[in-house]
Amino acid sequence: MRKNIAIIMGGYSSEYEISLKSGNVVYKSLDNKKYNLYRIHIFKNKWVYVDDNGNEFPVGKNDFSVSVNGKKLNFDCVFNAIHGSPGEDGFMQAYFSLLNIPQTSCNMYQAALTFNKRDCLSVLKPYGIKTAESYYVNLGDIIDENAIIKKVGLPCFVKANKAGSSFGITKVYKKQDLQHAIDVAFAEDDEIIIESFLDGVEVSVGVIKYKGEVKVLPITEIVSDNDFFDYKAKYLGESQEITPAKISDVMTNKVQTVAKQVYEILKMDGFTRSEYIFKDEEPHLLEVNTVPGFTKESILPQQALAAGISLEALFGNAIEESLP
Repeated sequence: MRKNIAIIMGGYSSEYEISLKSGNVVYKSLDNKKYNLYRIHIFKNKWVYVDDNGNEFPVGKNDFSVSVNGKKLNFDCVFNAIHGSPGEDGFMQAYFSLLNIPQTSCNMYQAALTFNKRDCLSVLKPYGIKTAESYYVNLGDIIDENAIIKKVGLPCFVKANKAGSSFGITKVYKKQDLQHAIDVAFAEDDEIIIESFLDGVEVSVGVIKYKGEVKVLPITEIVSDNDFFDYKAKYLGESQEITPAKISDVMTNKVQTVAKQVYEILKMDGFTRSEYIFKDEEPHLLEVNTVPGFTKESILPQQALAAGISLEALFGNAIEESLP
């Protein structure tokens, strides 16, 4: 009997448009002869099932069910394609856990931890995972620009602590530009992280649970046409994403080892895509994404294809791994 699969997409953050694209690629890629597939849009003002004709049917939040033409529809599994809140920060994971509905991303705690860049890096540092020098600021704190620059130097990156797709991030070269960058970050989140600039090769590493084993995918080297890997570089083609990365075997082995170690230290499940910059040929972790982009142009699907894994196999495996 075919399983009913809900593909959730949208979300409450600035990333909702990217999430809708990801979710639709998942919907089109999965085998509809094996699964009954349903697109579920999750927004602050509505949760709805959207059929192929664009008709919307409200989702009952008490049990995550949908009534279609008088027939109640329940789901056997949820494919999570929501970037940002509430799909990547633990809220949807906790909700489905309470309802005992399997879902394809990591558990609630891991999602909340990795979504909080500051907390995630703090947890990993005692294990020897190298990171950039950092300085933390919360909304309402007194901004001591001299102390910030003394700690992280210039140039530096000012980032919203809980945001993705490079929203709320600025590269700062001069002290007089620091306050504006902080304001930009606070527009996305009430916590920010300010990091030292690491001048080196940037790579992205996908790690997934595939056929019961932790699998590190081929590495992608990021060569941005812009000053850094910003929104335009990620989504508007203003970068080169080279898979497999043109780095030495030594560097490849180092970053693959660290990426797998991070996945296992954090007791992850499902998809992860972590970002690193090499400094003195040592990989320094920037962040961990647990609901990476799923479009054909996105990095993790590119890596899967380089590993000989089709999008159908990649997404179908995530569902099979999550089912009891």
